[in-house]
Amino acid sequence: MLRPDLLIVGAGPAGMSAAIVAARAGLKVVVVDEQPTPGGQIWRGIEANAGTSRGRALGEQYCSGLATVRTFRECGAVYWPSTRVWQVESTLGTYVTGPGGTRVVAPRLVLIATGAQERPAPFRGWTLPGVMTVGAAQILLKNPGSVPSEPVWIAGCGPLALLYAHQLIRMGGVVAGFLDTRPSTPLRETLQLAGRAALRSSRELAKGASWYAELYCRAGRYVPDVVDLQALGTDQLEGVRYRTAAGRVEEIRTSLLLVHEGVLPELHTVRSLGCEIQWDAGQAAYRPVLNEWGECSHPDILIAGDAAGIGGAVAAVHRGRLSALRILQRLGKVAAEPEMTEENCRAALAHALVLRPFLDRVFRPREQVFAPDDDTIVCRCEELRARDLCAALSGSVGSNQLKAFTRAGMGPCQGRQCGLTVAALIAAAEGRHMSEVQPFRVRPPLKPLRLCDLAGLADESRSS
Repeated sequence: MLRPDLLIVGAGPAGMSAAIVAARAGLKVVVVDEQPTPGGQIWRGIEANAGTSRGRALGEQYCSGLATVRTFRECGAVYWPSTRVWQVESTLGTYVTGPGGTRVVAPRLVLIATGAQERPAPFRGWTLPGVMTVGAAQILLKNPGSVPSEPVWIAGCGPLALLYAHQLIRMGGVVAGFLDTRPSTPLRETLQLAGRAALRSSRELAKGASWYAELYCRAGRYVPDVVDLQALGTDQLEGVRYRTAAGRVEEIRTSLLLVHEGVLPELHTVRSLGCEIQWDAGQAAYRPVLNEWGECSHPDILIAGDAAGIGGAVAAVHRGRLSALRILQRLGKVAAEPEMTEENCRAALAHALVLRPFLDRVFRPREQVFAPDDDTIVCRCEELRARDLCAALSGSVGSNQLKAFTRAGMGPCQGRQCGLTVAALIAAAEGRHMSEVQPFRVRPPLKPLRLCDLAGLADESRSS
């Protein structure tokens, strides 16, 4: 059993930044991550792509991650790539499986930096082959550089959808059309929020405006105010039917639809430990209850990066550093770099979050994301439709009772794709606010586990 001072789950911007601060200060740090190389989703494949035409097409913010990855590689932290965390006990005993087999790590403290996941947005036909999320398509752009061979339709809203369209065009792809599901925001409110953000982050606002301008000029079509989608086809995607807020309905023919309705904190590990969470109305997502350092309701666990609340890569770096500074305080260490102070980190974090109120308001998800029609599959693993779940809602039924009644959330994704929608259906049926409904209880293993991995752990225990 390995007993480091700190175990970090996730090698994205937050996890790497925390590891650098902690390891340089003399702590024994272990970082585990499912990907084969460091960088997380935002900087995926950066070591291979930096300095290439692909890296340049992916953009300046993407390439900026190379410096952090190189520093992380050299900081002295133990790094286990391609490694899954499948259980964290309340005593912090952590079970991981990777190329070296199954191991148990017993750290003094744990930092969870698992990042974000795309918001599940069920609609009729979303399980058809040919329907993908924008995030999945962006992964293919970064590694192995796959550009769709045909013009693509993109439906949804949020910075990632715009960024992907921009990157795709720069890499030679074609956007056939963009179905913008962003709800209209009162002009006065938009201008007020944008004005406040522009005082400190005009460059980022200008970048977003340029992406929209590029869509208007380069996409085949741009359709605003889309409120409803339906993917058409039997065995594969053949077309898309959409409806606008004005009531206009149209069908388009396509074999590839990319969808995106924003991102939310990835909380599977956090919730398996019973850490307290709360509903964030501004981001329309659950997030952990944290103090200013990232400490949660479990005394020895901290949470940083987008897992702590959506803020983006730059904010994740500073949240990781702040959590690392707190860890150093608790373990009687000081940062090796004089400039790595709480004051500097908090100022940088505040600047990185200036745009959040504007982005959260302008790109809030449409109402239909939380209220799919009866024929929509909600639980992809068990192929349960909204009507199946609503039929099981009688009396005051919580998420876990509904799971027992219907098997929703029992498949391989363990509720990652249906949990939020199930909670919304319960809230709507009972006339409750989302803050009053708890999502599925999470139990280990957190990821699919082979019997041979368990057997190897038993063999190791006997030999020791």
